[in-house]
Parts: sequence; structure tokens; C-alpha cells
Amino acid sequence: MPQLLIKGISVDQVKTISKPLVQELAALCACGTDNFTLEVLNSIFVFDGSEVPGYPFIEVKWFDRGLKVQDEFANIITKQVHSLGIPEVEVAFTTFKESDYYLNGKSFAED
Repeated sequence: MPQLLIKGISVDQVKTISKPLVQELAALCACGTDNFTLEVLNSIFVFDGSEVPGYPFIEVKWFDRGLKVQDEFANIITKQVHSLGIPEVEVAFTTFKESDYYLNGKSFAED
């Protein structure tokens, strides 16, 4: 279920790293690669009255897996983005509680 919302990185760049990125993250989380969603957001960045290039920023939305896994998850993302020649990237996590997440009207907290 991890969802990665990606800003400041082109669709073509994300395509380049998508397979190895998801494979590494799936291995870390002990889940299938089909559990991941990569969404490249087409944002326009503005500073001082002009359009400017976007700063690479990736928001991860997921269920808590502990700080050790979260740290490694962020490191994998950073390594893959750096492999594109992008020197800096920020990664932020938004954690869902299973009781607040639903699939077809059924809470993930239900048995």
C-alpha cells in the first residue's frame, strides 16, 4: 500500500528508477511489488514572480513499519534518486492508522 507522491522529478526520470526502486522497497517491506503506487505530480513551482524548477520531494503514505524500516525506506529512495544525477531529495512520511483506511468500505482494522 505504500504510495509515493513525487514532485520535482520528471516522469521519464521516475520511469528509469521505478523497477529497481519498487523491487528494493518491496523486499524491505516483505510485500509484493504490486502493493506500491508511484504518482508523479505535475506541479508548477513559483518563486519571486517566476516559474522555477521544482525541488525533488517525495511524500510516502503508508502504514507504520517502525523507524528502522522507515529509515531504510528513505535511504533506498534517496539512493535511487541520486542515481539519476539529482544531488538532493527530501522524503517525508505520512502514516495511516489501519482503522482510518478503507478498501471498498471495509476498514483495514477489521479482521
